[in-house]
Amino acid sequence: MPFEFEVPETLSKKNLEDGTVFAPKFDAKGLIMAVTTEHGSKDLLMVAYMNKQALSLTLETGIVHYYSRSRQSLWKKGETSGEMQQLIEMRTDCDQDVLLLNVEQTGRGAACHTGQKSCFYRKVRVSEGKAELQKIEGNQIFDPTKVY
Repeated sequence: MPFEFEVPETLSKKNLEDGTVFAPKFDAKGLIMAVTTEHGSKDLLMVAYMNKQALSLTLETGIVHYYSRSRQSLWKKGETSGEMQQLIEMRTDCDQDVLLLNVEQTGRGAACHTGQKSCFYRKVRVSEGKAELQKIEGNQIFDPTKVY
């Protein structure tokens, strides 16, 4: 049975920010940002979006679902790769327009479709007035050409 969510606009500012009613604030496209961290290490794994169906399925099953903006469809994380995310804890920010997911990354431990542990596998370096990307070593867990 899908979860029904309270509409944020029906709550007072005080109730929205300090109350106990979960009223996720979806944007004009029906999406809410989800920031995902790994339970054990607290590493930032990824940032994605959820629609009501993805959020409801995540709460019902404990397996994280997202909404793929590029494919315009529901996305059960790891369904193809085996790199699923088991929800440990979900939080929301003060005005309930962002979710923070704390997950146990299953499979080999790669959250990114590129085979990296985290989608944040490159850092920005400034050298001689130019910004460049540098890969963080030891982050690749699998070869995506062999998985997808």
